[in-house]
Amino acid sequence: MDSYSSFNQRIQQSIIDNWERDALTDFKGATLQYHDVARKIEKLHIMFENSGVVRGDKIALAGRNSAAWAAAFLAVLTYGAVAVPILHEFTADQMHNIVNHSDAKLLFVGDVVATEIDATKMPGLEGIIYIPDYSLVLSRTDKLTYAREHLNELFGKKYPKYFRPEHVNYYIESNPDDLALINYTSGTTGFSKGVMLPYRSLRSNLDFAENVLGTELKPGDNVISILPMAHMYGLSFEFLYEFVTGCHIFYLTRVPSPVVIAQAFAEVKPRVIIAVPLVIEKIIKKKVFPKIQDTKIRLLLKMPGINKKIFERINTQVTEAFGGNFYEIIVGGAAFSQEVETFLHQIGFKYTVGYGATECGPIICYADYKEFVPGSCGKAALNMQVEIDSTDPRNVPGEILTKGPNVMLGYYKNEEATQAAIDENGWFHTGDLGTMDEDGNVFIKGRSKNMLLGSNGQNIYPEEIEDKLNSMTMVSESVVIQEDEKLVGLVFPDFEAAKQMGFNNADLEKIMEENRKLINAILPAYCRLSDIRIHEEEFAKTPKRSIKRYLYTKTN
Repeated sequence: MDSYSSFNQRIQQSIIDNWERDALTDFKGATLQYHDVARKIEKLHIMFENSGVVRGDKIALAGRNSAAWAAAFLAVLTYGAVAVPILHEFTADQMHNIVNHSDAKLLFVGDVVATEIDATKMPGLEGIIYIPDYSLVLSRTDKLTYAREHLNELFGKKYPKYFRPEHVNYYIESNPDDLALINYTSGTTGFSKGVMLPYRSLRSNLDFAENVLGTELKPGDNVISILPMAHMYGLSFEFLYEFVTGCHIFYLTRVPSPVVIAQAFAEVKPRVIIAVPLVIEKIIKKKVFPKIQDTKIRLLLKMPGINKKIFERINTQVTEAFGGNFYEIIVGGAAFSQEVETFLHQIGFKYTVGYGATECGPIICYADYKEFVPGSCGKAALNMQVEIDSTDPRNVPGEILTKGPNVMLGYYKNEEATQAAIDENGWFHTGDLGTMDEDGNVFIKGRSKNMLLGSNGQNIYPEEIEDKLNSMTMVSESVVIQEDEKLVGLVFPDFEAAKQMGFNNADLEKIMEENRKLINAILPAYCRLSDIRIHEEEFAKTPKRSIKRYLYTKTN
């Protein structure tokens, strides 16, 4: 790998090329231009150097998405340290565990996290830095205290006249296998592992994004960062790729409510949108579905020729709801509601569904919206190979295996888990089940660890039943579990709609029983539900908005 193809070289080059452009904006707040980001990076480098941080040291970051978080992350990588992004929604104990397990030397914290963590439970830390202004929350060394207190003076000594593009000179990784970051998963199994991602994974994901969006995304284009940057999906495709391209990235620094998201789309008009199904589904179910339930509209939709015009009109309205300027919306991170996907395809909406894993930083499969086959998650992404571990991959689901430069080095300090995940031939075993058609399109059938076994040995994929259940009357979300060889649907109803219609709990019970009969009529015998139970509160979710299934099964 020559120096030109280095990942950090691309960061450096983008800063120099886009020096006067807008780079990072906190929505409704301040904007940093690329030269401002360079200045912040330089100051942090001086602070790292003078406080004794050396290449390979781990530096953790925990806070909401913001321009200051992004600049700190870039500073860590371009110094040659290893970044450990931590989701700000984790509990204080989870953060302490990750900081300790990763051997982090420094920890950057956002405003909320700063008040929740307990420094005494992280004895290995030399300091805690406040993300909004890089001030010290805690320093355990004189070197760090001195470096921060004299930072402007040290910067002035190094650059007495000015700070210009020619001064931007970053650590350029010499080996593609050098460790860039450790990302801790918080999957639905309830056990977090530190995924070690090398520079080649970041670089290969960048090559992929440029390959599929290179002609559509240009310097100066706007994008919105909604997904947490502490996750590889948001980090790679709402930040790193756009930053290297010279885009202007807007951060929704607070919890992005539907109102704030809608306002941001309208104002920013992003050129590409990266989303999890939940965001899309909420907008479609709340804003669009009620309009087409109207009797007149339903009648018109049944008329050939006329329905095409109505679909076009609906498509225009939905496109406008997302700013109206995007090339496509890329959906990933969890299963998409079949009902919503079928509808989007019907109206000709520009969307596609990708597939990935933290262990691949994240991309595994993708197809442009023009080639995308509904129900699939695309084909093997650039640089990646994908296989289905099955005797008949087209018809019999098998584990999805993948191989290529995106794949991690392994799990930090967990050789056993690494060997279980990556076989001797370099194939990463995703733990997901799927089929593949003759054109290479992959169709996910569920998590292998979620698969249930029917009384006669049939494979039951709870996600497929849940998908049908979620589109039924008064069902907001559901989890299908197995009890004594019988399947039970746990349902969190749409209590808001029930209240508006004057339904009480007894009414909801009747509706659920009706739902059970309807769903059983369309399911194979071994997949039928013996009972539907009302769950009084929303199911607990992971940061990627997947339900923490293990909390609701009887074994736990």
